[in-house]
Amino acid sequence: MINLETPKKHATLIDQAHQLAMNMLRPISRKYDRAEHSYPKELDMLAALIDGVSETGASSGAGASGVRRDASAADDTGKVRNGANLASVLSVAEMCWGDTALLLSMPRQGLGNSAIASVANEEQLERYRGTWAAMAITEPGTGSDSANITTTAVLDGDEYVINGEKIYVTSGERADSVVVWATLDKELGRAAIKSFLVRKDNPGLKVERLEHKLGIRASDTAVITFTDCRVPAEDLLGSPEIDTKSGFAGAMATFDNTRPLVAAMAVGCARASLDLTRDLLEQAGVEVDYDRPAQSQSAAAATFLRLEADWEGAKLLMMQAAWMADNRKPNSLEASMAKAKAGRVGSDVTLSCVQLCGTLGYSEGELLEKWARDSKILDIFEGTQQIQQLIVARRVLGLTSAELR
Repeated sequence: MINLETPKKHATLIDQAHQLAMNMLRPISRKYDRAEHSYPKELDMLAALIDGVSETGASSGAGASGVRRDASAADDTGKVRNGANLASVLSVAEMCWGDTALLLSMPRQGLGNSAIASVANEEQLERYRGTWAAMAITEPGTGSDSANITTTAVLDGDEYVINGEKIYVTSGERADSVVVWATLDKELGRAAIKSFLVRKDNPGLKVERLEHKLGIRASDTAVITFTDCRVPAEDLLGSPEIDTKSGFAGAMATFDNTRPLVAAMAVGCARASLDLTRDLLEQAGVEVDYDRPAQSQSAAAATFLRLEADWEGAKLLMMQAAWMADNRKPNSLEASMAKAKAGRVGSDVTLSCVQLCGTLGYSEGELLEKWARDSKILDIFEGTQQIQQLIVARRVLGLTSAELR
């Protein structure tokens, strides 16, 4: 049975992530928000530290590369475990308490790495060890509808030839490889969509430009084109077989693992806003009393309690989705619920904290306005709020995408 208390086995990892967020990320947060597209060199040392700890096994599962379903997670006795997926979301939430954009800029901790961890076979996992992978899904005109991907991958001998354009590729310039979603056969629709690992120095891959954004400015976001880009067949992630019965299930397995990660980012960013807002309210003489009903307190305190309760719900959904992945339980519904709830809560909490703190919230003297800008993307990428609600509704009502659009 699931227990949504923070597992004791992960306490040390969570504390380490919080210390890194507080002492390494938070101090340089504003610096790289202003220096958009400048690579945060301080992250090299932090990434090396995380790699070293991961190699020892002391913090197995920390970061994006930990999202993988463990075949031994649940045994015949019915025992359950709190494994790598739960460790990942909890550590990511702590790091985003420090800075979401810097977490997204961390070498080898991007969403492309989580995609590799989700669908690559064991041989590929070993071969790609140490790579830093961006993830390229979105295209001009497709938005959140990943099933309508037009980038093609055509088998030619022992290579695939990829042609197409991808936009809003996180870490698209800095990463050394890109996980590219492409279709093997447009006529077969969703079932033919596969993901490929493409090296950045591969002829035919070109970074066209970097985007200027509302938030997460420390993270580079690129437009990448593929022109007759030849990729070894062995770099198709997972199985090359097209299974029309399972449809889009193979590709969606990536989202089942990455959406809880994005929820964790929103949870961490919102928690940062709540913590700072509580301190600023106390300095202004507004006490938040947890032993009294909200209606008997000031309007500011009552609003804060509502925001914190909403945040708690998002955190629990995030943990549930990750726990289910650890225990090999289907979690597509729960992953979308966590992403939808946390994405909405992240935006609501951070903007409401700006409102509660007035001029302090709106000025650059505090990080509240930055967190409000950063949090909005977490309600958009990896599937927008509206897409998540559609997925949840379809699964709850038992309807297909054709029946409920």
